[in-house]
Amino acid sequence: MIIDFHAHIYPAKIADKASNTIGEFYHIQMKYNGCPENLLASGRRIGVNYYIVHSTATAPHQVESINNYIIGEVSEHPEFIGFGTIHPEYENYENELIRIYSAGLKGIKLHPDFQKFPIDEREMDDIYEVIAGLGMPVLVHAGDFRYDYSGPKRIAHVLEKHPTLKVVAAHFGGYTQWDESEKYLVGKNVWFDTSSSLWKLEPAYAEKLIHDHGVEKMLFGVDYPMWDHKEELERFNKLNLTQEERDAILYKNALKLLGMENTEK
Repeated sequence: MIIDFHAHIYPAKIADKASNTIGEFYHIQMKYNGCPENLLASGRRIGVNYYIVHSTATAPHQVESINNYIIGEVSEHPEFIGFGTIHPEYENYENELIRIYSAGLKGIKLHPDFQKFPIDEREMDDIYEVIAGLGMPVLVHAGDFRYDYSGPKRIAHVLEKHPTLKVVAAHFGGYTQWDESEKYLVGKNVWFDTSSSLWKLEPAYAEKLIHDHGVEKMLFGVDYPMWDHKEELERFNKLNLTQEERDAILYKNALKLLGMENTEK
């Protein structure tokens, strides 16, 4: 069984533009355009069973339409597990979070670098408390040496202020800032995903981060449409891990985090 814990999807009419914008932001040549059908086709090559799908509101007025889109895609595709979006300037955040939770979305995705807010800013505290109260995990884009919105040190502040909030810090806790992730996040009560990292990290260092942090707090993620499922699984399989550790990262930890232990295939 495989669960991809990190997949972006977009409506067909904006998929090309959205994917190209991401590619330009990260200076990466995109292989796909972000359509759900392409995600499913890419994942089938390695036998993905479930995908955590999401998109990010870069402005408050986008919140409801994006959440409605994710809700709709989840209803059409049994393989999809939806994470909604929220924006720090969206006023009716509590009602919206309750609405999407009631509609079956399982978590929230934040991308502070796109949304342009420090992940630990005070204005987010009440939002985090509502999310924590609902028991929804927050998948956070983590790190980027070019910006100071989502660095590992800021995520550590969030963990300190909100100890009951379930946080998944993407990209081994800090995209291009893995030394800082090791300093501020490794060993803390936070999950990491493997997305957008294995192309850059030396396998020995990735193995060290996994074991120092705790295999039980690691999740497999691809970051589609930035990366290809087959290539990402090949990178993952090069790591010196036991089969038990691989299974934990590929799906067991995700099922436990999402409360889906009884859905193993």
